[in-house]
Amino acid sequence: MKPMKKVEMKVYKERLLQLRARLRGDVSAMADAALNSESNEATAPIHMADVGTDNYEQENTLVLMENDEETLEMIESALERIEQGTYGQCLECAGRLPKMRLNAIPHTPFCVKCAERIQGGG
Repeated sequence: MKPMKKVEMKVYKERLLQLRARLRGDVSAMADAALNSESNEATAPIHMADVGTDNYEQENTLVLMENDEETLEMIESALERIEQGTYGQCLECAGRLPKMRLNAIPHTPFCVKCAERIQGGG
């Protein structure tokens, strides 16, 4: 398999860096919001439905932050693969990742078949 050209990798590197910057900003903003809601104990809602809504929103924020952290790790890994010259190659089967897939998910380490097999557990 022929490796991806450096010019092509540069385009994906820029995309990954922009995505990483955006996600880091989102994670920071969500963390700040979660911390601020905890520190506003004095103005806590009294109605049980409001308490439930606040708990749900806080839990949802934590899940989103966790997903963003996983995506950030995948982005870092993709940036490392660019530096090593192996970006665009499936980590599982070593096949070439289609540009359409990389354009949709630039941090993906797997081709569609391998990703489905891994996520499907089989």
